[in-house]
Amino acid sequence: MGVLDGKVALITGGGKGVGFGIASALSKEGADIFICGRHEKPLAAAAEKLQANGVRAEYLVGNVSEADDCSTIVEACAERLGGVDILVNNANDAMPIPLLDVSDDDFTRFFRTGPLAVLRLMKACHPLMVARGGGSVINLVTSSAVRWDMATYGPYAAVKEATRSLTRAAGCEWGKDNIRVNAIAPHAMTPSLQWWTETYPEEAEAFVKSIPLGRIGDAEQDIGRIAVFLCGTDAAYLSGVTIPADGGHSRWG
Repeated sequence: MGVLDGKVALITGGGKGVGFGIASALSKEGADIFICGRHEKPLAAAAEKLQANGVRAEYLVGNVSEADDCSTIVEACAERLGGVDILVNNANDAMPIPLLDVSDDDFTRFFRTGPLAVLRLMKACHPLMVARGGGSVINLVTSSAVRWDMATYGPYAAVKEATRSLTRAAGCEWGKDNIRVNAIAPHAMTPSLQWWTETYPEEAEAFVKSIPLGRIGDAEQDIGRIAVFLCGTDAAYLSGVTIPADGGHSRWG
């Protein structure tokens, strides 16, 4: 018996990295999984791996920066798996870039795939969660917003901080509906981080040494298990908060 038996989780950007790590952790606790992303190949491979955990796993190719795609993704999840109990907003198109190098088009795109998509998906899932007696939303944010040295992180952190504000507001407004909304600020090994560590080994070694726990997090065992906790009954009195899952690297508060 898993702590999430009978639940349905919708995870954006769930084909790889942190999104897949969360999907895998939730599926191993019994949740059926619906993942979406912009590329079919990783989604299909991820769904097959998730099905091996004994749950239903479906996927849909879609771009969360498009309003119609957000609606279609939520509708498809409800049609194929019967509803939505858990929403994980993980998809992201923002990246570190110096302020003088970011264009208006870049900044606008970052917000469309970030907080605007998060807001659209939360609003679309709200009535489905209400119909099932409540639910849990997890939004992925970043600890780069609280770094002492934020050089190159301005635009990236800006969109993530906007998402944190939406998280707090939804946690306050939707508590009456038994919908809890929290955020995770993760640091975990992803394909892009793997590339960076292999390309710049000296910088990567120095970075790992700066993490108090002495290692880069695992997308499933570290970040995914926090997601399981937030979606389960052990976190029933927790809403509107950000969990810094970065090995103690950043300083919050």
